[in-house]
Amino acid sequence: MNTRLLRTTTFRLALGYLALFAGSVLLIFGFIYWTTVGYMGAQLDDAIDSEIVGLSEQYRERGLEGLATSIRQRIARDPGGSEVYLLTAPDFRPLVGNLDRWPSDTENEDGWVGFELRDRTTPRGDVYVARARHFRLSGGFHLLVGRDSRVIHEAQRLILRALGWGLAITLALGIGGGLLLSRGTLRRLEAINRTSREIMAGDLSRRVPTRGTEDDFDQLAQNLNAMLGRIEALMAEIRHVTDGIAHDLRSPLTRLRNRLDTIRQRSSDRDEVRRLAAECTAEADQLLATFNALLRIAEAESRRGRIGFTTVDLTSVVRDAVELYEPVAQEKRQTIWTNLAANARVSGDPHLLVQALANLLDNAIKYSPEGARITLTLSAADDRIELTVADSGPGVPDEARDKLTGRFYRLDTSRSTPGSGLGLSLVAAVAQLHDARLTLGSNQPGLRVTLAFPRSPRS
Repeated sequence: MNTRLLRTTTFRLALGYLALFAGSVLLIFGFIYWTTVGYMGAQLDDAIDSEIVGLSEQYRERGLEGLATSIRQRIARDPGGSEVYLLTAPDFRPLVGNLDRWPSDTENEDGWVGFELRDRTTPRGDVYVARARHFRLSGGFHLLVGRDSRVIHEAQRLILRALGWGLAITLALGIGGGLLLSRGTLRRLEAINRTSREIMAGDLSRRVPTRGTEDDFDQLAQNLNAMLGRIEALMAEIRHVTDGIAHDLRSPLTRLRNRLDTIRQRSSDRDEVRRLAAECTAEADQLLATFNALLRIAEAESRRGRIGFTTVDLTSVVRDAVELYEPVAQEKRQTIWTNLAANARVSGDPHLLVQALANLLDNAIKYSPEGARITLTLSAADDRIELTVADSGPGVPDEARDKLTGRFYRLDTSRSTPGSGLGLSLVAAVAQLHDARLTLGSNQPGLRVTLAFPRSPRS
């Protein structure tokens, strides 16, 4: 037998339930034993009392001789029966009955006495226990009337035998069932452990197998598979981010290094040094902006930002953002048109919400042509608040929209435009932090970005 089965939690639970069930069986059979034997004993005592009453009537009506005749007749009707009769003189000398002497056992206060008898009707002379009652007649005579209790003892043996077999069957079924359950559970757990070992060995595509039964193990496997899928996606994103950082930062770092080298070589030309130093500072600022954007995205995705959550009026946030970016749009002769609902409050971090809206406005202005109109719409419903930023730029192909929120992802048409490809990544992280739904759609032409926030309970 595999000792691992005996160490499983399922087998231990099965043993616990087995002990509980065996205890219940003992209690039930004990109650049956007590009630059955007690009932049969009470019936036996009632029969003896009735017999004594009948013989007493015979004695009063017909005297000693009539009583003796009645006893002889009853013994003759059933010589090997279960009745016990003995009529004795005042000195306990037997007069009539199927006992040759008065029992030597001590009787209780009510006259009841139990004693052993040998069955004379069988060759083996089996010994059995009889129960009788002593009744004193007038004139000093003694009458003993009883019955043997073989029926009661036979019932006791049957109940005890049934109890033994019941416990044996219960233990056998319990242990067998525990082993079967443990084996099935062990197989399911071994599948999970095997998959875990393969994943730890580097195969992130492995998943825990399911049986389609929708039981607890299937639900656990589905949750584990969802977690593994998320881990695999995060690992792929980390690789993508690493590649993006290496690709996007290599050029500015190379330019920064070349300019510093030029400064070193042309240290005598102060005007040239100042120009190159300014360019180095701009390159450094761009690098710092990229890393700050990455840090803000990481902070939003870690959900630590929820600590600073408060009730935010999105209407005020949109107005402030429009006021900030309107001069930038006017330089391209663009118009920012707004349609803002009142009382649009959400629970969130005001700084992150301002940053997300600023990124959306910056992209809309950057990618829209001169003279275009940018629309900001803020609508409030019973359970949600929707913020939409729509531009009239070149738009995004349908197959590329799902990739826009990835870090450092940029369309080929926007490679020449300044930026790091982190704007929509930050917007997606802020939306996830605020339990908002981010939707990218076509504005025909242009891009339409919608953030659907759950309404704040206090709004």
